[in-house]
Amino acid sequence: MKDNVVLITGASSGIGEAVARELVRRGAKVVLSARRTDLLEKVAEELRSAGGSAIAVACDVTKDGDPEAAVARAVAEWGRLDTVLANAGFAVAGRLEALALDDYRRQLETNLYGAIRTLKAALPELKKTRGRIGVVGSVNGFIGTPATSAYCISKFAVRGLCDSIRPELKKAGVSVTHIAPGFVASEIRHKDNREVVHRSAKDPVPAWLVASAESAANEIVNALSRRKRERVVTFHGKVFVFLERHFSWLVALLTGAVDADRRPDRKREARPSA
Repeated sequence: MKDNVVLITGASSGIGEAVARELVRRGAKVVLSARRTDLLEKVAEELRSAGGSAIAVACDVTKDGDPEAAVARAVAEWGRLDTVLANAGFAVAGRLEALALDDYRRQLETNLYGAIRTLKAALPELKKTRGRIGVVGSVNGFIGTPATSAYCISKFAVRGLCDSIRPELKKAGVSVTHIAPGFVASEIRHKDNREVVHRSAKDPVPAWLVASAESAANEIVNALSRRKRERVVTFHGKVFVFLERHFSWLVALLTGAVDADRRPDRKREARPSA
């Protein structure tokens, strides 16, 4: 994707940051966007110091107008936009009885409506360049798990969004890639339901099952570059999705064996995939 101009939401850490680094390594120009501008500026400066092209733009995908401003900054800086990666998201955890309607609204506002805002803001420019759309979902967009209903709903919806708009945009030459990571090293499992990061909290997922953000980024950039319809990221993610598609009864048994009543409602102790 050499010389492509790429806008990435949620680029201050985790998958978004790793994708930005991989894109710059391949010669792309990146617009890093997120709410935490201090972290964004640090990443952008590191990329520029290494000879890359990167700018940081404050963007809250839950606010109307912010994604449009990020797109405008990309065009002002480099004259076009070739690719957008809607990556911003977090995970609300807890049982149905324990969660309020506002918890579900907050989850959908970021993970679903935030992606829609981003895509609608970027689409006019992407049509000009016959560009690429990437939307980061999750393995939990295929498999529902106990105590993660809010998160799973948002990721099932993201997958449906991609499947629905893909044929709509085909004639315009804009590709849509749904990206579904499994367990990847990031802050997502260390945030509570209000998105407060608990850095000292132990990751509930065994280390051997967590893929590096760098390896996930390589898969994601390859999928975007090749305009793939969908890419399940991480080996274990591929296994889980394969089992759901071909042996759903087994997945139902496995997820049914999880005692949701004993799982804490604190976000960082629940186990959404990505």
